[in-house]
Amino acid sequence: MRKSLRSFFSLAALTLVLFSCKKDAIDPPATPTFAWHDLQTRPSFDSTIKGAAEHLAMGNPSEAVIDATNFLNYLIIKPQYCLSYNRDRGTPNWVSWHLDPSWLGGAARQDDFRADTSLPSGWYRVQNTDYGGSGFDRGHNTPSADRTSTIQDNSATFLMTNMIPQAPNNNQQTWANLEGYCRTLVNSGSELYIIMGSYGIGGTGSNGDKTTIANGHVIVPSFIWKVVVVLPQGINDLGRVQLSTRIIAVITPNSNTITPSWGVYRTTVNAIELATGYNLLSNLSSQVQQVVEDKVDSGPTQ
Repeated sequence: MRKSLRSFFSLAALTLVLFSCKKDAIDPPATPTFAWHDLQTRPSFDSTIKGAAEHLAMGNPSEAVIDATNFLNYLIIKPQYCLSYNRDRGTPNWVSWHLDPSWLGGAARQDDFRADTSLPSGWYRVQNTDYGGSGFDRGHNTPSADRTSTIQDNSATFLMTNMIPQAPNNNQQTWANLEGYCRTLVNSGSELYIIMGSYGIGGTGSNGDKTTIANGHVIVPSFIWKVVVVLPQGINDLGRVQLSTRIIAVITPNSNTITPSWGVYRTTVNAIELATGYNLLSNLSSQVQQVVEDKVDSGPTQ
């Protein structure tokens, strides 16, 4: 779908926000709201918004909305990924993105970590230096190496709204191995829908246990999870998810002493939903969800 639609994103998103404010005989709210399910009931936006928001094709796990009063579940839609941001934690609740060959190319890693200025006025914006000396990495949700088609795409992954405090060995070994395996699948003919998040309070980094960093502005999560929907490359992706579709679900402790092998941390989508309260893969039919979300993946890990 893909790059040709991204250029429409900014204008279409603005149009949608303006449209959502129009109400007869009622003053528009100070901050307009937007929910993903709105897209499914507004056919005039199908060719732009629904196409550009490919990253939420499997659903909006927490029904996040663009509403500054919803500071625990604030929806951010970027051309490269979508996320639910939690102002009080200083991290995303989850980040969702699509990965197919169109997102991979030769752009170099930009390493331009920076605050996300798109957050609502008055919210603390986590700085690129806030993790310094904490014993935790600035751990990407959407990986830098998943967005190498253009410099702009790669740079977008370094916004601090895409980061969590992640134990170095967890980030650089276990999760790096899983991320690399995902790209191997894409290079072998698959396309993926990936959702990653974290929950809990308190992890163990290279400097020991911590519950917060950045003077309390950022909460260190206890657990990190990921769900990967694996499909052969094609079209009508949502409709192609079947009972036999491979779904990889993983939960790891946010610890510096875990094994580099991500396969030992496989679990079910249902287990992640129970731990987080989210409805993952909510756009699938209930029949398909019931089956695929209760399976533990047993496929290869490299």
